[in-house]
Amino acid sequence: MYHENNRKHDLSSYAITFLAEFWRQDGNRVRYLFGTRKFVPADLLLIHVDLSIVPDEYLEFASRYPIALNKVPKDIRKSQISTNLVRRGDSYLGRVIVKSDLNSGGSPEQILRRNSSRWRRLLPSSLVPDNSDSSSFGASFGYRIYDSLAEVPCADLEQNDVVVEKFLPEKEENLFFVRHYEFLGDRSTCTRLASRDPIVKDQTVVRIEEIDPHPEIVEARKRLNFDYGKFDYVLHEGRPVLLDTNKTTGADRVSSRELNARRRYRATGIYSYFV
Repeated sequence: MYHENNRKHDLSSYAITFLAEFWRQDGNRVRYLFGTRKFVPADLLLIHVDLSIVPDEYLEFASRYPIALNKVPKDIRKSQISTNLVRRGDSYLGRVIVKSDLNSGGSPEQILRRNSSRWRRLLPSSLVPDNSDSSSFGASFGYRIYDSLAEVPCADLEQNDVVVEKFLPEKEENLFFVRHYEFLGDRSTCTRLASRDPIVKDQTVVRIEEIDPHPEIVEARKRLNFDYGKFDYVLHEGRPVLLDTNKTTGADRVSSRELNARRRYRATGIYSYFV
């Protein structure tokens, strides 16, 4: 189930689109629902609402289905997930990173507020970045790293859509790393991406390797009750640090045999809910 405003969008930007093709190949019927106005009987519903906070009406609609995936993780803002937040007045002296509190810099919320009068009324203004400066945090290179909290501009500290975290990178020699733990049901894959830039994004990756997920991150998924999604994390001085949680995972920009194999493997995780 997508948000009603996704109806006119290109769904190939979401990884779930590719998983759905595997389900069809297996002989299953897959229907896309947009919004909550029409109930279509099904054995299983996956909530795929691309907002940092899922509106209650979607969760209530999902409760009508015998199996509803991702019905628990309603709020995935970093201010709710992160255990490394730094606030004005804290005594922390290390490097810090400034990010958008919302996933994707709040761009899904911005589009929603701009394109739908009904959802403008339902979305609190505090959930939507109102100026171009804060929305820049959603860009690939929008995060900002400072040597200390004292160097963070006061304007950033005063914005309710921005968070400051301890900068705890995973680094080996001249490379920085981030780990992507992707999962559905009882199937998961994990990759480690290397970059020469401290902000590891698709555009900066120079190497990808398949690894096992850290047990503490697997436990975090259970604790947060995610059925489907992706967790980004690093190992800093041997300790796992959860950076981001995502329940509407985007599709990788370049396809490969290895990527398709990982998608195929995760797709079969849907069947664990019917055992």
